[in-house]
Amino acid sequence: MKKFFRQATFYVLILMITIALFQTFSTQIEQPEEMDYGTFVRLIESKDIAWVEIVGNKVTGEQKDGTPFQVYKPEDDNLTARLLENNIPYTPKPEPEPAWWTTLLTYLLPFVILIAIFLFFMQQTQGGGSRVMNFGKSKARLYEGERKRVTFDSVAGADEEKEELIEVVEFLKEPKKFIDLGARIPKGILLVGPPGTGKTLLARAVAGEAGVPFFTISGSDFVEMFVGVGASRVRDLFENAKKNAPCIVFIDEIDAVGRQRGAGLGGGHDEREQTLNQLLV
Repeated sequence: MKKFFRQATFYVLILMITIALFQTFSTQIEQPEEMDYGTFVRLIESKDIAWVEIVGNKVTGEQKDGTPFQVYKPEDDNLTARLLENNIPYTPKPEPEPAWWTTLLTYLLPFVILIAIFLFFMQQTQGGGSRVMNFGKSKARLYEGERKRVTFDSVAGADEEKEELIEVVEFLKEPKKFIDLGARIPKGILLVGPPGTGKTLLARAVAGEAGVPFFTISGSDFVEMFVGVGASRVRDLFENAKKNAPCIVFIDEIDAVGRQRGAGLGGGHDEREQTLNQLLV
């Protein structure tokens, strides 16, 4: 639907620009030679004018030799009397009303241009056309039912870490058994280490071993230039997680938003602090 809306807006904009250009150039095609008003008056006096048509302050006509002309007349109350005195037929006409589509174009074109500019900037701020209107939507990717499942066998080394995570896997597989014993699953697990040590792979292995969905998102994806977007994305992420529970939510580089609260330059309204507060709720 969003793709259709963008395409429709684009084609309407192109159509309106085409109509405007057509109107501009059509008024310039086959325009008769413009004559100064003094020459026009002398031709009337010499009776070299065949006929005249008056529309507002624009006078068009034809000389007796067949040459068309046009004149923009000043305020001249004697023009009609001169034409009658020299027996030159003339036809006064009211100024034509603009076509309905030109009036519509005049009103709609600025709005269409503003909408196109608005959509363009929203695409830029959201990092792609597929997220134009999704300010508060989570950017998390969901891995579910993969053909090649990641397990602990896929992770080389990290034996101690695997042993600790096996408890989480067993809880996810058979939660009732642990709940009956009064056990609680940890609210979260912090994987710390330099890049390339297998933190993401370990998290995917836990989801693969337990056979549960796996959500992954980068900490920097929560923060945008608009205040409140990060907190909204946190809420959306965990709403999706609840719908797919039990599941694993993996936040990579959480230190992008995880820092000491109250240290932001914007005080309580700092975007990162609002995002962090929502994560801790």
